[in-house]
Amino acid sequence: MKVGIIIAIESELAAFLDSCSNVRSVQVGRKTVYCTSRKGHEVYAVLSGYGEIDAAAATEMLIIWSHCDLIMNFGVTGALEPSLRVEDLFVVSKACHYDYDASAFAPVKKHQYADYPDEYIPLDPDLVRLARTKIPSLRETAVASGDRFIESREDKEALRALGCSLCDMEIAAIARTCDINGVRCLSIKCISDAYDDDSSAFQNNVRRSATLAFDAIDQILEVL
Repeated sequence: MKVGIIIAIESELAAFLDSCSNVRSVQVGRKTVYCTSRKGHEVYAVLSGYGEIDAAAATEMLIIWSHCDLIMNFGVTGALEPSLRVEDLFVVSKACHYDYDASAFAPVKKHQYADYPDEYIPLDPDLVRLARTKIPSLRETAVASGDRFIESREDKEALRALGCSLCDMEIAAIARTCDINGVRCLSIKCISDAYDDDSSAFQNNVRRSATLAFDAIDQILEVL
């Protein structure tokens, strides 16, 4: 199987590269694609950069360039619930693009894309079940995704009210781009900053949490 991996930040990319051997790099436009074999699959990884636009662009590029059968994403995330802790692991079942709102002129709810029945962009349910079967400790969750690093308690409570436990800056774009292209999508997230934390906690925990998220991806590759 050809598997594409979208990686948002350098610390997450380091977790991938540190675990791989015989990696070759290919320049595609301004992006570097890291190519290797992993668990019997052809794997193509790219560093997208922060935010929804860069994540969507990298996902589209990788789908077209590699003709991948599946896009995987792993990375760190912020917690929207006080009970969640740093290093808790999750598989994403759906994402809410909280910056998106066409409701002023279209017959949709706030945050809803017209081709979905509600405010959520779905990820592949079969892959979610496969991930939880392989790693029973994984929890299933919805993610609030947008172009801001969320620090304030007020913002966290507003996103939590959308029915989301985590927040990030890329998965809505990745999932939406995959869906448009008819490519399956799986995302594993590991908490780097808890409910009461700020950006300093993210900096302190990002490498360790990223490694745990990639370890989960690596286990799931075994059963694809």
